[in-house]
Amino acid sequence: MRGAIANIASTRALQSEPHTEAYAASKGGVAALTHALAVSLGPDIRVNCISPGWIDVSGWRESVPGEASGLRPEDHAQHPAGRVGVPDDVAARVLHLVSDEAGFVTGQNFVVDGGMTRRMIYVP
Repeated sequence: MRGAIANIASTRALQSEPHTEAYAASKGGVAALTHALAVSLGPDIRVNCISPGWIDVSGWRESVPGEASGLRPEDHAQHPAGRVGVPDDVAARVLHLVSDEAGFVTGQNFVVDGGMTRRMIYVP
């Protein structure tokens, strides 16, 4: 193997909100591009995709005055994992997919969303 690619899509490739057609289509395109590239570039290069769900990035924006996460306890509780995701959750999946440990994994889309796509609803 010469390399590995980890594309980033979104759970919006799998579920939508009103008026998000362009975003959903673009993320679906990234997921489709992933499996097409895996076939074209393999076996030298493995290609996988990560579709994050709700990821709280407010901790990365602490330098912005007045920026707060604004998350409520019910935002965390609605996730089967018990919390909203953080950037490190996505980074951990990327690191695994580009490592030798994932040497037999290619053409896949990994949903990193704390189980939310299995719930089908979000608390308003």
